[in-house]
Amino acid sequence: MRTLPFSLITKPTGAACNLDCSYCFFLSKEVLWGHDSQRMSAETLDRFVASYLEAQPDGAVTIGWQGGEPTMRGLAFFKEAVRLAEQYRRPRQQVQHALQTNGTLLDDEWGEFLGANDFLVGLSMDGPAELHDAYRVNKAGRGTYDQVRRGWDVLRRHQVETNILCTVNAANADRPLEVYRHFRDELGAQFLQFIPIVERVEAGHEDEAERGFRDEQGDHVLYRQAGEGVTSRTVDPEAWGMFLTAIFDEWVTRDVGEVFVQHFDVTLGALFGQYSLCVHAPECGSAIAMEHNGDVYSCDHYVEPDFRLGNIATASFTELLTQPAQRAFGRAKRTTLPTQCQECPVRWACNGGCPKDRFATTADGEPGLNYLCAGYYSFFTHVWPAMDIMGDLIRSGKPARDIMKKTATV
Repeated sequence: MRTLPFSLITKPTGAACNLDCSYCFFLSKEVLWGHDSQRMSAETLDRFVASYLEAQPDGAVTIGWQGGEPTMRGLAFFKEAVRLAEQYRRPRQQVQHALQTNGTLLDDEWGEFLGANDFLVGLSMDGPAELHDAYRVNKAGRGTYDQVRRGWDVLRRHQVETNILCTVNAANADRPLEVYRHFRDELGAQFLQFIPIVERVEAGHEDEAERGFRDEQGDHVLYRQAGEGVTSRTVDPEAWGMFLTAIFDEWVTRDVGEVFVQHFDVTLGALFGQYSLCVHAPECGSAIAMEHNGDVYSCDHYVEPDFRLGNIATASFTELLTQPAQRAFGRAKRTTLPTQCQECPVRWACNGGCPKDRFATTADGEPGLNYLCAGYYSFFTHVWPAMDIMGDLIRSGKPARDIMKKTATV
């Protein structure tokens, strides 16, 4: 009955956010709810926590909170969420809360609560101020680096476990080492995630896409996973590969075991058939999203009417995950791979990437190629020799960081 581990992104404030980041596709989702306040009710919170924990297996369970900006829901909401998790968890379940935030609303009261309750906090930051402020702006169009940095300082002061989530976009893609060293040396960050910005554009909608998916009056229009064009903010595929490669080359010679970069960890795991990130797993469908009103969608990137699975008020998570439409959604990642991907030497690590980005065509004209293919291919090809060495070290009972001894002698 409880053998379906799955991950869930929960949106206590829907798409509502106190910032107005230029590349944020999720801000447009507000049109799905009209004048809804986009605030999760106490009743929905109670139902969610009980249903989610009932559906999860014993052992470690993570409740992930995201947005929009989840801290806009207020500290009292999260105190109640912690209380409910303790009330509903089974004796053999260990619950951890994870919060993704822009950090601008954090203060010492938040920091004390997050630290005392062992929250894992992801902080969104795109590098040093000049690069961060290019797209991560407030409602007045002003950069937000200083406010985010204050949030980082709050988390450090209260010893909250924190990782940095950095988007890679047209503004920072050509300055990888500056970004990496800022996080490592100036912030002292040890856990980093790099997420490529890919904003799809349907033909004829280029202008509203460049306005942040807004019409001429400034009102949002729903962003959909459709179209073969991209915005000017989108990262260039080759630049994405070079960004990861440049950071990897510095990391592998001095930071293994000290700094943990999600993409590098995921690649190493793939050597052992372990896929901890849905982007590069052979299939998907087990990473779903729930909105503030209890609506559940196939994926955080597919919060669109055609991908609504149902609502937790009328269905269990197990029922939602096992319905034929969701199973087909997950299998399609593997079954729709173009021939070029099926025969690719780095398929072991890539698996075609995220379905949302598969809108390019192969050299033979076959559809379904990942827009970022050139970058993924160059990165995975480049890191293979070092990954192979680290894999051998692990198999022999030695730590992967011993690779630095080998690279130091080359």
